[in-house]
Amino acid sequence: MTCFFIGAGPGAADLLTLRAQRVLARCRTCLYAGSLVPPEVLEHLPSDARRIDTQTLQLDAIVAEIAAAHERGEDVARLHSGDLSIFSALAEQARRLDRLGIPWEIVPGVPAFAAAAAALRRELTVPALSQTVILARYARNASPVPDSEQLERLAEHRATLVVHLGAHALREIAERLLPFYGPDCPAAVVADASRPSEKIVRAPLAELARLAEAAGIKRNAVIVVGRALAAEGFRDSHLYSPARAR
Repeated sequence: MTCFFIGAGPGAADLLTLRAQRVLARCRTCLYAGSLVPPEVLEHLPSDARRIDTQTLQLDAIVAEIAAAHERGEDVARLHSGDLSIFSALAEQARRLDRLGIPWEIVPGVPAFAAAAAALRRELTVPALSQTVILARYARNASPVPDSEQLERLAEHRATLVVHLGAHALREIAERLLPFYGPDCPAAVVADASRPSEKIVRAPLAELARLAEAAGIKRNAVIVVGRALAAEGFRDSHLYSPARAR
């Protein structure tokens, strides 16, 4: 028996990977967050698989369900939205499974920031303008962020900044970033990226919060700030340059 931590992607059911589909088809138990994982994803499970919505469960209860499936000799699908590599709470679950001797694997998924970039039709890195993307989250009502990773410290780099889980505090976030990026810096909020309910707001950083609030964006959104969002006239990359040594 194996517990498979599966990245379910940003929301669109057809962004689930082929590997994830194959794994789901063999799992007799599935734990998922009903508020984030679309019902269409669950259609890849066996028809008689146990489906457990975790949005009201605490960590110990989730691990207990996985352990019970392990005792029954069943493979388990633990579905998370986006990809498991960032802000997924994978580490705390995996730590407990290791203590219990339950084997586990990761099946990666399409992360929300990639879906947001696709919706914006933008590359987040542009030659000679921004070659770094910083993935961060906002911590007003969540686990604390280390002092060295406060927004102001990250903004000092003026790299492309992607803030997860911060739509509820967009005005506060913008105010903290303005001294570093400036009021005219291109910015965007993408809510429900890849879903039919997707909303996109593009604006200079100084106007972003007001326009996002007017659009009714309050959650499930990714905030992107940086000059790469409106880059024009930049030089071609060296990757396909005729001058590059082959």
